[in-house]
Amino acid sequence: MKRVLVIGLLSFLFILSIVAQDKVKVACIGNSVTYGFKHENPSETSYPVQLGRILGGEYDVRNFGHSGATLLNKGHRPYTQQAVYRKALEFAPDIAIIHLGLNDTDPRNWPNHRDEFIPDYLSLIDTLRAVNPAVKVWICRMSPIFHWHSRFKAGTRDWYWQIQLAIEKVAKVANVGLIDLNEILYSRPDLMPDALHPDSYGATLIANKVFSAITGNCGGLSLPAIYSDNMIVQRDAPFLVRGTANSFAEVTVSLGRQKIRTIAAADGKWQAEFKPLKADGKEYTLVVKSESQTIEYRNIAVGEVWLCSGQSNMEWMLNRFADCDRYCAEAATKNIRLYDMKPCVITDKDAWSVEELDNVNNHNYYIPTAWQQINSSNAANFSAVAYHFGVMLADSLGVPVGLICNAIGGAPAEAFIDRKSLEHNHQLVDILYNWRNNNMIQDWCRGRASENLKNATNSLQRHPYEPCFLYETGVAPLVGYPIKGAIWYQGESNAHNVELHEAIFEQLLQSWRTAWGYEFPFYFVQLSSINRPSWPHFRDSQRRLAAKLSNCAMAVSSDKGHPTNVHPDGKQFVGERLARQALYRTYGNRNVVPSGPVVHSAEHKGARVTLLFDWADGMCSSDGEPIRTFEIAGEDGLFYPADDITVKDTTITISSKKVKTPCCVRYGWQPYTTANLVNSEGLPSSTFEINVK
Repeated sequence: MKRVLVIGLLSFLFILSIVAQDKVKVACIGNSVTYGFKHENPSETSYPVQLGRILGGEYDVRNFGHSGATLLNKGHRPYTQQAVYRKALEFAPDIAIIHLGLNDTDPRNWPNHRDEFIPDYLSLIDTLRAVNPAVKVWICRMSPIFHWHSRFKAGTRDWYWQIQLAIEKVAKVANVGLIDLNEILYSRPDLMPDALHPDSYGATLIANKVFSAITGNCGGLSLPAIYSDNMIVQRDAPFLVRGTANSFAEVTVSLGRQKIRTIAAADGKWQAEFKPLKADGKEYTLVVKSESQTIEYRNIAVGEVWLCSGQSNMEWMLNRFADCDRYCAEAATKNIRLYDMKPCVITDKDAWSVEELDNVNNHNYYIPTAWQQINSSNAANFSAVAYHFGVMLADSLGVPVGLICNAIGGAPAEAFIDRKSLEHNHQLVDILYNWRNNNMIQDWCRGRASENLKNATNSLQRHPYEPCFLYETGVAPLVGYPIKGAIWYQGESNAHNVELHEAIFEQLLQSWRTAWGYEFPFYFVQLSSINRPSWPHFRDSQRRLAAKLSNCAMAVSSDKGHPTNVHPDGKQFVGERLARQALYRTYGNRNVVPSGPVVHSAEHKGARVTLLFDWADGMCSSDGEPIRTFEIAGEDGLFYPADDITVKDTTITISSKKVKTPCCVRYGWQPYTTANLVNSEGLPSSTFEINVK
């Protein structure tokens, strides 16, 4: 009886071996990320195990990950000297997925042996091909190393990206596939508690990415949400259409008489660039086809597209104002289309629910939306500043205007900057650290975020005020969609640190312009008047930034402020002042005065100071009263009110009996100012401080 059982068992094992030979053998080669380090049960949750479940019974997927392993053969723990390496070769895989390089960022490794990285990687691939000449190999761009890693600023940050470039070179030289693990995890620090190792859900994302590479199943044909019915295509500029399809699928994209055939890349990405279109009043249909799917977008117009961003004063909707009904009644007559990105949860004083916290972490922060033709209903719920900006453009240009709004109340500017830019800015990188206890971030923002996150159990819970978050969720999805320019109303949440904001603001412009690939115009609103002590300095900093930065200009709003209300009325004036800058600077309309008087120099003869202004025709007071709030200081830095003010042509001459040798002049230098200097168009001068020559 025992002999029969033994024979039966041997027969069963023999059958299993035959079945196993028919399976596709997949070797997951790598370090601790592959192994599943930090997982409670790697045998259940590591990415190779999850990959095996997704691929199904036709595949035999095995985990050959070893914690701490380096790709470099002279590294501190070479993968090729580990037992799992020998087992991987014995397995003779049909498919090999290699994810190595993270540990090579150790100072013991990359600084000393970087020149050997590419040869060592090629050698590893060759050994796999030696045991199975038919093996298909994919190598991985590394999963992220986040800023709170202990060696991040000590070298790892820079060496990491050098190794990424080396990996890309290896893929080309060895003619192997390339899987981008950075792309799927770089915006998900909440999934990597120790800055290096993805948790079980992070491993799920890796498994899904590898599954797509192996099978070519990238989810079929799809396009970003910014493409929809009723969209506006930027006129006189190449129109880029991008999306995903299954690997190497043929995609045909048609727009009007133009038709483009393209092939999706191995990772499913494809794009088609159409020749520029004119705003000729025609309506277009965009048709995107793959072998088995068709996506069609109708009622497409050609015109001007502007991104409208910032915090609550840009977000502030038309329906919050008494004159809303009047504007909404005429909205349907305006040639405007809206892409309105509203948050799924607002940053009020309430603690967010578990579901809301999950939505934020999973980048479901903005409610799904689509382009809409403007009407009385959607206009009422749209940004008042952006609406008035768009109306003036559409009426002046005679073409359709598309407005994309992604403003978030209370948001600091650093939330709109991409992660890599902040990581590599030697001043701003520190803003990433422990952000809810970081004095670089305004205390109000940190406090409000902490109120919202009271129910969070993940110490890395995301929030819209966190650096990078609004870029990742609200800007990145728009990148590539052609825009003419951007308008920006923000600064209230950065006014605590003027000098820091200057660095942040400049980095913001660079971040966005780099992402889109061109230096589009950027017009912003200077903070209005309110009784907050730091605001005079902040407003003057904004004035200087407008003069310093290329293709950039400012709209003054200090005359529309309120002593205690950070959301003052007068949004129509603000939107139209932004539109004036665009009409003059971007569209070349020299019949438009873009600004109120702009001071550009100050000189003195004796005790009298002469200030020279641009856009100064018809300078006068806005209220019929004497021009006020000019002050003069001598070498002691003490300011005294000007007691003699004379306007002549484009100059203003002032003096004070208390200052014999003027060194500096200020105008409107109060948090809530009553400054009243305007030009013939009624446009106000910015508050300012200027040294006297």
